[in-house]
Amino acid sequence: MLRSVSDLEAFRIGASDGAIGSVKDFYFDDEAWVIRYVVVDTGGWLGGREVLISPFSIGTPDWDEQILPVTITKEQVKHSPIVDTDKPVSRQHEAGYLGYYGYPYYWGGTGLWGEGAYPGAMLSGVAFPSDAAYTKVQAANDRAALAKEEDQRAHDDPHLRSCNAVKGNHIHAMDGDIGHVQGFLLDERTWAIRYIIVNTSNWWVGHQVLVAPEWIDEVSWAHSKVTTCLNRQQIKDAPVYDAEGQLSRVNEEGIYRHYGRPGYWLDDNESAAA
Repeated sequence: MLRSVSDLEAFRIGASDGAIGSVKDFYFDDEAWVIRYVVVDTGGWLGGREVLISPFSIGTPDWDEQILPVTITKEQVKHSPIVDTDKPVSRQHEAGYLGYYGYPYYWGGTGLWGEGAYPGAMLSGVAFPSDAAYTKVQAANDRAALAKEEDQRAHDDPHLRSCNAVKGNHIHAMDGDIGHVQGFLLDERTWAIRYIIVNTSNWWVGHQVLVAPEWIDEVSWAHSKVTTCLNRQQIKDAPVYDAEGQLSRVNEEGIYRHYGRPGYWLDDNESAAA
């Protein structure tokens, strides 16, 4: 099911031993267009510190109670690596974070999460830090691999973006500006961003339309601009998005048919469960 990312804002994070805090933001990967981390405001119990929570630890959202249940504890969060959420998160920071919790690296595969379509697919058969022999050997291998990768990627542009920071960015079509980013629609099973919600109110009699990430050429952090390979007329004539309704597969088929593109579900393994 697809949900608006904004619907998860302010959700409480519920650990097995109490509340960790509330959702403040999300970091998404602008290459794969998948949310990799939830930014959590821990409030007073950690002195206002913000922490990252990976979808690896998140269970099924409780939409009625507005809670994201997690499989980690407050004590684990308390001692987790400190990450400055006001700055870009580097691959080195990610490796330290994932290593602390015993999670596998999500990068390097052909799927949204390694070779899989959703976070849980990567956890099957994974040896966690309680396995001392695994930890020592794997940690050494991971450090060596990471050092090599960091050297190769020393000048790479970081690809983790804040959803809140991208909201409001101008949408630049092939033939000019067409609107701004209003929000995002999220697949709650895979954590993939399936659509950018585009508000065209500054260009026409305002309405919202959806643009899929695969039609995005670039997200410019410096220029606060999202560039698409679509033209203005295509976006203007796209089916209107109703934020109050539930987007069905029939609706999605209409969107992709309008743009003359094949649907993502045609070659997504996870579409069978949609």
